[in-house]
Amino acid sequence: MRLVSTVIYVDDVVRTIGFYEAAFGCGVKFLDADVRMPGRIDGQVYQFAELDVAGATLQFGTHALGALLMPGFERPSGGGPSGVEIAFYTDDVPGAFARAVAAGATPLRAPETMPWGQEVAYVRSLEGTFIGLCAPIGEPADPS
Repeated sequence: MRLVSTVIYVDDVVRTIGFYEAAFGCGVKFLDADVRMPGRIDGQVYQFAELDVAGATLQFGTHALGALLMPGFERPSGGGPSGVEIAFYTDDVPGAFARAVAAGATPLRAPETMPWGQEVAYVRSLEGTFIGLCAPIGEPADPS
């Protein structure tokens, strides 16, 4: 078994992927702005997209699509973010932070070097996802 994707559920997939393109340089690999499936409820928005992210797959679906696909699916209460962080490695944490904020991200923690030597920053995306912007860290220490 292997992990292949992370899906973030949002109100508006098209708006969200526009933000990820502007803030992080992600390209759109796939977009279905009107998913046609049995069981749809009139007035609900059913959208799905996949972004081209180097080394990973990042997907977005609307909350209505999540509820259609997974019985028991619920939005975070009060419209708050889920308890998930996604992180991007970058060789320019301050530049990535500035670009994300310019694209509309909420700054949470300005770039700084952590006690373990890694430079990191945190923002919150338009839909509320916590995003880490991190310098790559070295290879894990040899356990022997």
